[in-house]
Amino acid sequence: MKNKTSNNLLVNKPVSQKKFPIATLSLALMSVGYITSCSNVDSNAVNNAASQKVANSVVQPDNGATRNINFLAFGDGGYHVDYPKEKHIKYPKNKEQFIEAEKADWVEDYRPMSEFDHAPIYVYPNTDIATEQGGAQAVGLAMTEVCREKVCEFALQLGDNIYPDGAGADDGKDDQTRMDDLILAPIKPLIAENPDIMVYSALGNHDWKSSRHGVALQTEWMAKQKNFTLGEQGYYKYTIGEPGNDVEFFVLDTNMLLSGQVFHEVPLNKDGSEGDLPQALKDGSAELEQPEAHELPIQDEDEKQLAWLADGLEKSKAKWKIVYGHHILWSIGGTKYSEGHVLRKLLLPSLCEYADAYVAGHEHDLELLTDDCSLYPNSLDKADDNANLLAKKRAPFPLIISGAAAKMRGKHTPFAEQQEKRYPQYELLWSQSFVWGFAHIELDNTNDLLNVEFYTTPRDGSGKAELAAEFSFEKRTD
Repeated sequence: MKNKTSNNLLVNKPVSQKKFPIATLSLALMSVGYITSCSNVDSNAVNNAASQKVANSVVQPDNGATRNINFLAFGDGGYHVDYPKEKHIKYPKNKEQFIEAEKADWVEDYRPMSEFDHAPIYVYPNTDIATEQGGAQAVGLAMTEVCREKVCEFALQLGDNIYPDGAGADDGKDDQTRMDDLILAPIKPLIAENPDIMVYSALGNHDWKSSRHGVALQTEWMAKQKNFTLGEQGYYKYTIGEPGNDVEFFVLDTNMLLSGQVFHEVPLNKDGSEGDLPQALKDGSAELEQPEAHELPIQDEDEKQLAWLADGLEKSKAKWKIVYGHHILWSIGGTKYSEGHVLRKLLLPSLCEYADAYVAGHEHDLELLTDDCSLYPNSLDKADDNANLLAKKRAPFPLIISGAAAKMRGKHTPFAEQQEKRYPQYELLWSQSFVWGFAHIELDNTNDLLNVEFYTTPRDGSGKAELAAEFSFEKRTD
């Protein structure tokens, strides 16, 4: 971390692990369905149902009283060992082989072996076939524990809701069962104790994996669920809170945005720095990111989404503006940086000008970063050197990553260090890898603070909630 303090960061308090009461609910494994779905999706019905839910989500004034807004943020929760990747079936490994393969990947990425770790290992009954244990049920229990102690009005689901290939995968399994198992089952305890909680979902790259029909199946499923909302086109907005103390959320389909761009993934150098694109193109190490045919934008839907976001943020009358989507803008995992380059150029001009935070998943860890927005000056930055105007310059832009709701991944320390050296606008405030966890966010309307708490839950699957870190940011928009 740079030896400096962001001028909007009021509290930077990594904390000793604080344990919440032990959950008593069982963690029985979910059943597997094997019936192929062949239902057709009524897109108009889906869109109308989703629109109605979003409309119903707007919280009405509370007799004029100031009201804080509290919510959960969790991502990448759609993994369970009953739904493995095809390669784990075709090319099975025992526990030792699985760990050795993880080590080989670690070394290949130039990560320090002293930092190597791996997720808990699950071995399928009556076999020696191993895979990583999923943590979705444990995270669901931990969120339930936190919401007994803190207010949780709703939740942001940050994409990759269904692993590995979304709905409509050609794997012989029933999609209704798949979505019940992977999306609903982990948070049933949370819903049982908070029956009115709404989960506002985004789509991730794994949700797009199989087909557009698969995306439609997930949208249709959510339209039928009392506690889930997924907007008409995959991107949508909604407002919560009383006028003057409200927040407008803009939910992005970042996979759609990326699929409309042409870019390469360039390998890292041995010191963790980003490789040179011209050299990588010359030596053939640059890999062109090629979306599947069904992912390509239809009738400029990616450009329409960007225009919708820019227009919506500029015209929003809400006190707070928060944007979320699956993919990261910055991160320290060491594998998503090419996507970050693309999305920063597409999104930060609007986010820096009008938004208070961006929340993402995709990296299977917990991170908090900022971008000082110096590359995307807003109207105040473009003003003259008047001292009063300069004093009003916006604070660095908070980037919250909460993608540890089922899978674990490690950070790339050399990469993180090189990012600090190369990009003065970037700052890593905190991270924790090889954990299962989530975030709780409060919009404090009394003090105009955005408060972020990160929680983890142990590898034993007990579902205990442990407070890992907490931070506060001053509200940055007018």
